[in-house]
Amino acid sequence: MTVTQPRVLLTNPIDPQVALELRRHAEVRTASALDFDALRHQARDADYLVVRAQLPEDIFEATPRLRAAVRHGAGLDMIPVAAASRHGVAVANVPGVNAVTVAEYAVGQMLNLARMLPRIDTLVRTESWAAARQRADDATDLGGKTLAIVGMGQIGQSLARICALGFGMRVLGVRRSPAADTEITRFVTLEQALPEADYLVIACPLTPQTRGLIGSTELARLKPGARLVNVARGPVVEEAALVEALRSGRLAGAALDVFETQPLAEASPLRGLPNVLLSPHLAGITRESMRRMSEGVLSQLLAMFSGQLPVHLCNPEAGAAILSRWASLTEQP
Repeated sequence: MTVTQPRVLLTNPIDPQVALELRRHAEVRTASALDFDALRHQARDADYLVVRAQLPEDIFEATPRLRAAVRHGAGLDMIPVAAASRHGVAVANVPGVNAVTVAEYAVGQMLNLARMLPRIDTLVRTESWAAARQRADDATDLGGKTLAIVGMGQIGQSLARICALGFGMRVLGVRRSPAADTEITRFVTLEQALPEADYLVIACPLTPQTRGLIGSTELARLKPGARLVNVARGPVVEEAALVEALRSGRLAGAALDVFETQPLAEASPLRGLPNVLLSPHLAGITRESMRRMSEGVLSQLLAMFSGQLPVHLCNPEAGAAILSRWASLTEQP
């Protein structure tokens, strides 16, 4: 009897070596376009989705064979999880494997903001050596400064270690539930952290509770001249309030990897602010982190190919519905 290989649709490419290994076990295709109509059409006969792009809310109505959607990363905002659960589709992710990568990005941007390196590079190239060198008079050290981290998951913990042990920064951690202080982190409320922070790094997940968490009131409580780095999700920070704080000079600068709407609109006022560093949601992406994330996805898929629920099942409350759907799909000719 011929055994049909499972069909896997990748919204975007994964690590090439891991993709080769996956092709030993499955029929693998990569989406040719990422607009919602194209994704619905290309996923219609897929058994599994590997997700690196936003899925439409009704994707599971268009995918009768689908068993699971696996996030190539940790954040689940690209997958309509509630809809997946209603349809008995498993949702899995790969948590923590790019935490150090994101933390390193945040540190790099803090250094860029403190030393004004992107601006100085531009001045060397377009104006003069002397003009660029003069800007160094206003640069600052990270050592001795206070870092407030909103979200003390694996990214926040990695960042705390790097900044406390590597730069001698004082670290304040903000999290949903109380926690005992550690050797490198003192846990406080957001209200307590804001007026003390020289750097505010947003590293929390996007939830109904964190949407709009940092608005005009919170930005006004920050120490004048503070800098903000967002490696979480754009809607955690109210963009209009952020623009106003940057324009007024209350915030000395910001480094943003995520935005309320992505891609960032051409007309966004953020593009015209000289004290803002912009990047296109890549804080967690390096050659090494891509390999780790892809390997995590592969291990989850291989488990499911053999009929097991994934280790990092994100909708366990739908476990019975998932197994029922899998059983009915297995019985189909």
